[in-house]
Amino acid sequence: MSGHRANPDQSPVSLKDHFLMATPVIGGGFFNRSLTYLCHHDEQGVMGIVVNHCLDVELSDMLTHLDIEISSACPDTSILAGGPVATDHGFVLHRGEPHWEGSQRVTDEISLTGSRDILCAIAAGEGPKDYLVALGYAGWSAGQLEAEMAENSWLTVQADLDILFRSAAEDRLTAAGRQLGIDIDLLSTEAGHA
Repeated sequence: MSGHRANPDQSPVSLKDHFLMATPVIGGGFFNRSLTYLCHHDEQGVMGIVVNHCLDVELSDMLTHLDIEISSACPDTSILAGGPVATDHGFVLHRGEPHWEGSQRVTDEISLTGSRDILCAIAAGEGPKDYLVALGYAGWSAGQLEAEMAENSWLTVQADLDILFRSAAEDRLTAAGRQLGIDIDLLSTEAGHA
């Protein structure tokens, strides 16, 4: 019998509301130098939004494409490449209650919404104060992320909402690394053994 089975009386350690930092082991592809905010993690799998890779699309472009009227109160911001899954579907990661039509509560402070009504509110200047808009999401099947972590592909740290909503996208990975006391740019692809 394999020694990797979870005790059914114990729930798995959830990494929900954590940052997932790609290490140099992931040398290329979509997740190279990525920082993912994990929105869901249970025995079925993991779902998150990559929060540091921007697309060449602005919010105003997306709203115009969706025929949503934009008020002068709507700030223009870059759309994130949220992950390689469902890249034609938009997600809004935001502070506040999950009272939008497609909202899911992540924590007491953070919700994830994938419905048009929140985009209409943002366009009218009436949406949440702190939000990120992404196309696509990142997903891992049951046990997949844990296996990748065992291969030193990822580091995790509790998410910091200031990094999420106050840092520029290109600075978020470095800032998350500093939370662990490391310079992510100095990590090697070689695993060390004492």
